[in-house]
Amino acid sequence: MDKADAVPAVISETNPRNPTEILPESIPSEMSNQGGQDLVAEQDENEEDDDDSALGEDFASSTASLTSSILEYRKFQARTFNSDKYETEYFAPNDERQKESIDISHHYLMLLLDGKLSLVPSSDDLEKVLDIGTGTGIWAIDFADQYPNAQVIGTDLSPIQPDWVPPNVRFELEDATSNWTWSNDSFDFVHMRYLIGAITDWGALFKEAFRCCKPGGFVESVEVNPTFLSDDETAGDVMAVQTWNKLFREASKALGRSFCEIEGDVELLAASGFVDLQVTDFKVPVGGWAKDSKLRQVGQFLRATIENDLEGKQVIGSGLQASKGIQDTPSWRGSRFWGGPEMNMSYF
Repeated sequence: MDKADAVPAVISETNPRNPTEILPESIPSEMSNQGGQDLVAEQDENEEDDDDSALGEDFASSTASLTSSILEYRKFQARTFNSDKYETEYFAPNDERQKESIDISHHYLMLLLDGKLSLVPSSDDLEKVLDIGTGTGIWAIDFADQYPNAQVIGTDLSPIQPDWVPPNVRFELEDATSNWTWSNDSFDFVHMRYLIGAITDWGALFKEAFRCCKPGGFVESVEVNPTFLSDDETAGDVMAVQTWNKLFREASKALGRSFCEIEGDVELLAASGFVDLQVTDFKVPVGGWAKDSKLRQVGQFLRATIENDLEGKQVIGSGLQASKGIQDTPSWRGSRFWGGPEMNMSYF
């Protein structure tokens, strides 16, 4: 490691690595931020400076002004996807319906974190912040609003962010799977969230984050296991859920991109040079069946995220059509499924 100090990483996952059983008789009085906690069911089952020093020398060539080719989105079954200008062909659409799902996901994660945008300590001291895979830019915008002294840059493959944003945030086109255009030791905080299905080499991604983060800075990676789980085995009784889980596993192999990166991210972060790794797992109900009021609300928004755009994931395989009616299946709404994110925070 050639950094003067090490960089810490924070990992957040919404699935515990070693989940405990969800037992209705074990009722926690409060929700813990640590994964593996029992989820208790309700009794009622029916419920801008262009000379920024962070820029690399080849910034101009990589983040050039918009051209028509960037806006020539790929099309598949009446949905649009990022331009083929980039080598990365991300499986999720970039249209209005998908943007709604991104914003709903942001809301449920904010609820899960009690209104916090990250688990990074002392956010008031962060001067330069990079948000990789910013999507609609909602996290970057909220962070810029909350910390007006920070300069926030959000990057994505698609220019789908709003025009009216806080003065201390800007968005750039960047392919996170290529070499980043930022100079070494540029940022106090690098934030990455929900990149599953987009990354072919997570080790290379984390190494770029390490390179671009200042000594003493923070890197936070928030990823989720997209498959549904249940401790009472009810998930296995729902054919649509079985199909959903199977297709994500098969898509991972077919596309050469992991949809379950939480299974090996800690090791990859450590191998990239990060130290003081902190991992926080969340076990989140899918739907409003949890007795805990906060988890119940989080679960309702998580289900809304999933149901809002099931068709948007059809590109991973035609067999996913079998899951399109999942939201209309009584057992889907009545069973106690759970999923969740993992948050990994790393420090240099």
